[in-house]
Amino acid sequence: NRWLTCKSLPPGALGRIADTVADRVRVPWFAGAVKVNVSLVPPLVLLPVFLHVAALHFLLGLVILTSLPVLVLWYYYLTHRRKERTLFFLSLGLFSLGYMYYVFLQEVVPRGRVGYAQVVALTCGLILMLAALSRAKKDPGYLPIPASNEKSSHQGLPNRSVRGSSNGLHGITSSGATSSRAVNGEAKGYSRMSAEEPEGVKKDWCAKCQLVRPARAGHCRLCGRCVRRLDHHCVWINSCVGEQNHQAFILALSFFMLTSVYGITLTLHTICRGRTPFVALFYCPGAYSDYSSALSFTCVWYCAIVTAGMGYILLIQLLNISYNVTEREARLALRDNTGRRLLGGLVIDTGQYNRGFLCNWGHFLSLGSSPPQRSAEDIV
Repeated sequence: NRWLTCKSLPPGALGRIADTVADRVRVPWFAGAVKVNVSLVPPLVLLPVFLHVAALHFLLGLVILTSLPVLVLWYYYLTHRRKERTLFFLSLGLFSLGYMYYVFLQEVVPRGRVGYAQVVALTCGLILMLAALSRAKKDPGYLPIPASNEKSSHQGLPNRSVRGSSNGLHGITSSGATSSRAVNGEAKGYSRMSAEEPEGVKKDWCAKCQLVRPARAGHCRLCGRCVRRLDHHCVWINSCVGEQNHQAFILALSFFMLTSVYGITLTLHTICRGRTPFVALFYCPGAYSDYSSALSFTCVWYCAIVTAGMGYILLIQLLNISYNVTEREARLALRDNTGRRLLGGLVIDTGQYNRGFLCNWGHFLSLGSSPPQRSAEDIV
């Protein structure tokens, strides 16, 4: 009624309407209606529609393929600002893989330029990537949440006391200390490690999880948990990347890059014969001669855009591993102006854990191989 009469809506009305609609979207099932996550619907519906429309004409393809990354980035910043978890990016990635594979089998393979062995190799790469992704979706290294409250969890620590402040921040002090130290940035879910302690015993207090966490651990605002050696929260897997799944995350990215580049090369060799893949990507006169070729060429460009974005993420990850720095530590170093930019700003070297290229990679490859050290609370 307010929309029809052009009256202003009360504050928060649109949000409540959206929440109500999202709660009412359900699918009938034997045991009762199953609630459908609304963020799963747009990729399943819009991606095929956009790609088929883009295949109708070159200008339509240019407009749609340019606007798609902008829309995805807009939705990312929207959810990131609201501190919300969403299955949109994971569903978009998985459905994109499935749909690109379907187009490859339906439109490219029947042309006779792709052999059986090449299809098997592409399928194996896709399966290996999904297997690594499944492993990356598992526990990233969550710290156990104390079963008891804050007071009882610290009864076994005679030399330490926990003091609260008026703004909800906490600091850890020894019995001989003259004052307690509030942890900076905890309101944002992060905490700064004290630099005065030796490297092997650095610990800090998380006011949200009510626990003492080891060095390099951090609190994820989206998951609401502390993670060992927290790197970042990846929206593409809808989970944190930490000590236990960082290797699987790098492996999934690597398999994706290899499989995607291989699939793009096979498709371009089929559609644009006699040209190298790089030249064919920008100049393929017969791409829009028929709708099948146009759809395949549009999917190739979509894959190329996604592959470029994932390649940039993989590059940053490999550089961070080479300098033994996590994304979280790089952000904190930039905020506190304690790190130095290297390689044109692609990597932020904090210098705190950097032990050389080989030692850094050896440390990364050994992540999760030994059980994590138990904290003082666990021992008590």
